[in-house]
Amino acid sequence: MPDVGPTAVLPRRPLTVGELLDSAVLLLRNQARVLVPLAVLLAVGEQALLHPLRMLAGARPPEWWLNPDRLGWYWLLLAVGAGTEAMIIALLGNPAARGAGAALLGRRTGARDLLHGARWGATLLAGAVVGSAVLLAGLAGPAWFVAYGLLGAVVPVLVVDRVAAYRAPGRALRLAARVGGRAAAIRLLGYLGWWLIRLGIGLGVYHGLGLLGLFDVSAWALPVATVAWTAVNAVAYPALACLDAVLHLETRMRTEGLDIRLSRAPAGTPEPALLAVPR
Repeated sequence: MPDVGPTAVLPRRPLTVGELLDSAVLLLRNQARVLVPLAVLLAVGEQALLHPLRMLAGARPPEWWLNPDRLGWYWLLLAVGAGTEAMIIALLGNPAARGAGAALLGRRTGARDLLHGARWGATLLAGAVVGSAVLLAGLAGPAWFVAYGLLGAVVPVLVVDRVAAYRAPGRALRLAARVGGRAAAIRLLGYLGWWLIRLGIGLGVYHGLGLLGLFDVSAWALPVATVAWTAVNAVAYPALACLDAVLHLETRMRTEGLDIRLSRAPAGTPEPALLAVPR
């Protein structure tokens, strides 16, 4: 029998918002050996991609704050940053969703289980689509929040529900809009919480080193800020991917009776078939 007690990563029942956030953290803790190294590589690439735009926008480390004389470049920087964040979280959503599915079935997973045979080609395409959609929405300003909130389930739908790649965005949108947009709202809440944590740690590291007086931190502002933001994003991005994974499965239990279906499944049913959406 799978563990369905209070310490289970994902109990087989609809969850409260607080329980969802706890489940995401538990999933991250269990899968950190896979998710965090992947997130480090992606976060380093993101910093390298954003650096030229930051220079064009006149944004200075560690805050990368607005230069009023270069508002157009700064707007583009924000949109590209939103798109890269969404894409990275989507890519990390592949192993996170596989880990969440295994946890729901009461099975522990290793690194090979999370990475082998995981539809990576379709995931890369889905990540590019999600990132592009959020980038374009970011150019329109507040529309970024709508796009980010609605597209969190695209990769979990792809790897857990086992639907065709072309159907994944449509199903993700429908799931996010159910129960008055509950899943979309929780995704935005999780992003806001981790944004505040990232902001506090990213700036705190820089200014804390300055207070210690070990070296002239202002002369090393760029490398110190880059390392600090990379490090905090390497934890925040997997955490948000884990939230997407558990939120997707919880939405299916809440609106599609996935928990009931699992309890009634015949013994010996293959694991992929247990979680896949019936055709």
